[in-house]
Amino acid sequence: MGSGEAQPVRAGVDIGGTFTDVALEVGGEIVSTKVLTDHESPDRAVVLALKQVTERADISACDITMVIHGTTLVTNALIERRGARTAFITTEGFRDVIEMRNENRFEQYDLNIVLPKPLVDRAHRLTLSERMDSTGKVLKPLDPDEADTLAEKVAGGGYEAVAVGLMHAYANPAHERAMAAALARACPDVVVSVSSAVSPQMREFERFNTVIANAYVQPMAKAYLGRLVEQLSAIGVSCPVFLMHSGGGIISIETAMQFPVRLLESGPAGGAIYAANFALSHGLSKVVSFDMGGTTAKICLIEDGKPKTANRFEVARTYRFKKGSGMPVSTPVVEMVEIGAGGGSIAHVDDMGQIRVGPQSAGSEPGPACYQRGGERPAVTDANLVLGKIDAGNFAGGSIELSVANAERALQADIGERFGMDVTGAAFGTTEMVDENMANAARVHAVENGKDVSQFALIAFGGGAPLHACRQAEKLGMRDIIIPPGAGVGSAIGFLRAPFSYEETRGAFFRLGSFDAGRINQLLREMQETAAAFVRHGVGSARTETRIVAYMRYRGQGWEIPVPIPDQQFAAGDVAVFTSEFETVYRRLFGRTIDDLDIEIANWSVVVTTPLPEVARLDTQKPARAAQAARTRKFLDAQMRDFVDGAEVMRADLLPGDFVEGPALIVEDETCTIVTSAFTAVAQADGALWLSARQEKETDK
Repeated sequence: MGSGEAQPVRAGVDIGGTFTDVALEVGGEIVSTKVLTDHESPDRAVVLALKQVTERADISACDITMVIHGTTLVTNALIERRGARTAFITTEGFRDVIEMRNENRFEQYDLNIVLPKPLVDRAHRLTLSERMDSTGKVLKPLDPDEADTLAEKVAGGGYEAVAVGLMHAYANPAHERAMAAALARACPDVVVSVSSAVSPQMREFERFNTVIANAYVQPMAKAYLGRLVEQLSAIGVSCPVFLMHSGGGIISIETAMQFPVRLLESGPAGGAIYAANFALSHGLSKVVSFDMGGTTAKICLIEDGKPKTANRFEVARTYRFKKGSGMPVSTPVVEMVEIGAGGGSIAHVDDMGQIRVGPQSAGSEPGPACYQRGGERPAVTDANLVLGKIDAGNFAGGSIELSVANAERALQADIGERFGMDVTGAAFGTTEMVDENMANAARVHAVENGKDVSQFALIAFGGGAPLHACRQAEKLGMRDIIIPPGAGVGSAIGFLRAPFSYEETRGAFFRLGSFDAGRINQLLREMQETAAAFVRHGVGSARTETRIVAYMRYRGQGWEIPVPIPDQQFAAGDVAVFTSEFETVYRRLFGRTIDDLDIEIANWSVVVTTPLPEVARLDTQKPARAAQAARTRKFLDAQMRDFVDGAEVMRADLLPGDFVEGPALIVEDETCTIVTSAFTAVAQADGALWLSARQEKETDK
């Protein structure tokens, strides 16, 4: 395309732990590239990737009309504890809430259990003599002089950021706002986050953690985003820059700077949107999104084109990625399970003499041993290379030359010699272990949501997922797999499919036994106005839609379930609407309802979003013509437990209806789809590959 043609050009930019991906949408077509992430200066990799992709598209950088960005920067800062020097101000008597956590013991029988260390040490947690009750009534007024004295102490403490989390501030934020004003007067250069703005929800442990995390990463996030805009401007990209948030929508860069905690799962959220789009176009009502990159694998359940969402999740799990061992954060998020299983995940033998993979990753620096960048530990990419699933001369479109000898040396030293096996056995043991880890994560995630994963289809993307998708399906008993076009940069493409949206959450307690329609209407109106203002800040006066969720429970229960509520004005008799919706969801999750117990609402969520365009339903292409192989290549087919001669087919040469019977390899620049002996792949009209289990083959579950 010539640079003189005037049409929208949007760029999706995803910074991962190993690779930085860019997908450029030009006139409805996608042009993409993948470069190694620059951990010292991530914006440099973004600029490099944008230069490469605009050259491929034959356009100038100044032709780009919108950049949508997702990054692991915030997540990595929390995991690696690389945030700002932060103080935490809370109500007197509640200084140790973030260290006491809750009564849950995430590893029941470990006598040496170590709890995650709080982001803010005790010496930097300061208290105020004030108190609100759960209804927002002032029990003990805030003394302005005490607030000013505390602010002066912060000013002299050398802090870069302050988090303010006072008891029951979700019900009445007056004291938090007064403390923030005192801080603004005493230390205007210090970043201040207040829990009533960041996470105005019940439960102080989660709320305090969330506001601390926001303050902890805010100076770094603001500096990075400001630097990114400057770097983009320097190469001629002067268009607006938006951020993908963890709830699956797009927000302005100003909102992202104010609430960087909402960026924690921005990259994986883009992947879930990407998978949901293809599920709708191919008429699949139940799919599992499988996103495997260089550092982690992410698995998400998607039903009726909607990824499962939540208002709470954990980051920086420290105990074998075990639930409960991380930092709980109460912010809107696409709910998924994430494990340390990527191409860079390091394989080792544990004290029990078993092969383990991850969660440690070689990342991009130094990377797997085969990258020839100084890495000496064997990674999943090394194992796939030795097993023939990766072409050493055509990795990442030929931009990275891989060394088979380095991969073999690392695998033999760390795995093979421990068991007296050859390098092939070491590589096969590594891939089988990582495949079983991912399959088990999918099984558990489905069971926890009351689902049978074998009834779902698999949508696989990310640089690593197409290599492992067939083996995942064999282990999980799944019969259908879709590998979308551009699978290697799926999250970046997902950014281009996401709506502008903002989710406002509030803690507001109601009992249905004393239903107050007026209070509920007022609350929802305020929440909708707040969320709509953030959306309008990003896109102006676009048409929007509203979704409402009430987090409900039976009286006496400890936790709530999310219940969709219709967007309407409620009257006194509409208590039946809330009761009916709650019982429907409760029965679906637990198989029954409970009689004679009042129902409570603890938290609320209102999402204002721009509507997505209708996704055209595609007819499924049946096998019509056998694809022509460019050559054959040996790879180890786990189903056959042996090396096989696989037909190597270039994905770019496939036309709708072309089919490839396994064993085969379908090659593209960013990844390679391994078609095992149990599957047949058929090219679809939209460029996707539909892999179906052949009836005569028995899958290995």
